[in-house]
Amino acid sequence: MTQAEIKLCSLLLQEHFGEIVEKIGVHLIRTGSQPLRVIAHDTGTSLDQVKKALCVLIQHNLVIYQVHKRGVVEYEAQCSRVLRMLRYPRYIYTAKTLYSDTGELIVEELLLNGKMTMSAVVKKVADRLTETMEDGKTMDYSEVSNTFVRLADTHFVQRCPWVPVTENSDPGPPPPAPILVISEKDMYLVPKLSLIGKGKRRRSSDEDAAGEPKAKRPKHGTDNKEPIPDDGIYWQANLDRFHQHFRDQAIVSAVANRMDQFTFQTQTSSEIVRTMLRMSEITTPSTAPFTQPLSSNEIFRSLPVGYNISKQVLDQYLTLLADDPLEFVGKSGDSGGGMYVINLHKALGSLATATLESVVQERFGSRCARIFRLVLQKKHLEQKQVEDFAMIPAKEAKDMLYKMLSENFISLQEIPKTPDHAPSRTFYLYTVNILSAARMLLHRCYKSIANLIERRQFETKENKRLLEKSQRVEAIIASMQATGAEDAQLQEIEEMITAPERQQLETLKRNVNKLDASEIQVDETIFLLESYIESTMKRQ
Repeated sequence: MTQAEIKLCSLLLQEHFGEIVEKIGVHLIRTGSQPLRVIAHDTGTSLDQVKKALCVLIQHNLVIYQVHKRGVVEYEAQCSRVLRMLRYPRYIYTAKTLYSDTGELIVEELLLNGKMTMSAVVKKVADRLTETMEDGKTMDYSEVSNTFVRLADTHFVQRCPWVPVTENSDPGPPPPAPILVISEKDMYLVPKLSLIGKGKRRRSSDEDAAGEPKAKRPKHGTDNKEPIPDDGIYWQANLDRFHQHFRDQAIVSAVANRMDQFTFQTQTSSEIVRTMLRMSEITTPSTAPFTQPLSSNEIFRSLPVGYNISKQVLDQYLTLLADDPLEFVGKSGDSGGGMYVINLHKALGSLATATLESVVQERFGSRCARIFRLVLQKKHLEQKQVEDFAMIPAKEAKDMLYKMLSENFISLQEIPKTPDHAPSRTFYLYTVNILSAARMLLHRCYKSIANLIERRQFETKENKRLLEKSQRVEAIIASMQATGAEDAQLQEIEEMITAPERQQLETLKRNVNKLDASEIQVDETIFLLESYIESTMKRQ
């Protein structure tokens, strides 16, 4: 765990949950697993506050616990899961793209609350959608429920582990912490609920339809409440499935850029690869190096409706993809018109390499990028060979090589002729260790994101007074519009913010939007590098 990752986790926890949760979370990240009382002692926080902070972190899957032999419960932070909070906007946008506004709000509610029952999600989302509709229109629970089922069928949401029910009543003491279990077949099993109803709007007044004030309403006891039909069955967003979708989109985009750049009318190669990935998305685990083998006939039948290409043309495209040097698509057999797989590990390697090349070009210029690509292609080169192959003068080539060497983009390998390692009898070969370079770049990306978040917080803090004033004015205008105020009155309220203040607000908004966009772009690079490193480590 690097200092850059710890700092970024600290910023994310503080932004989402506040100072106390941030203190407990960062302490666990730094120290590893610890029992409750040790956490309270080391952080100087009261036991009650530590318990509440741990409840929040466990609810959002940021901390796990395990019971040791002596019955001591230890808590351990999941740093990688904390860093996933960076990607929340991307998860929500993906759900919106695939399943419209309803899917967006379902995923948003699950991410904001950590774990929720299906009935609670459906009711909350239906209410929120009803709020945005025109007067007289409401969102039916059944529509939201259908979208939830579709998300579960495609594995974008999954059940949380639960405490198994034991039939025999053991008179012994209860365990110090519950043991949660879940089987693979139940993970995406949606309970059969008959949710009947429509979304409700929040009332602006304190009185209900009958005109009775809130304070005088009789308090109903808990006994009168209807039992929750799916009580105990909690759901969460399946982030690995979202990552699989992001990876597939990146592969399709790479194939389109490489293979379809000369065919302006159609995106045939990328559409074939998209179809293969779509067919394999449920059957192939997210960490698998290859997709499941698919026959040419299966691919042909699964192409989108209205995509008019013949079987012969499809076979030609598949052969073209299989013969490409990048080897995104490979042929694994001849049955069924030919069996094809997508080599996910090689695809991620190519994407990570392209990212490194792009960074070298932006940071050091096109000549350095030429040398970097040359060393990548030839694997090992001496300095003289680099000068000759790249056709760059010796002095410039030496400066560029040493510059990239000092930044850890390339490495130097010594091969001695004799055991004494004398420089005159040693070969010095330049090489690119993609895994090492990817780790270095990933570390820099974490530092960049932390800097962006700190800058955004600084900009907001510096203009806090102006932002609060702007919000107050907007609230006054909104309430006056609701009561039917005249345009002259509204204009008078708007003039409370002077022209220089309005300009300052515009500048702040523009700067914050730029910082937000930069965070998302850096996170896309982080995702590619993390996926490549994880895939490579699993193969070693």
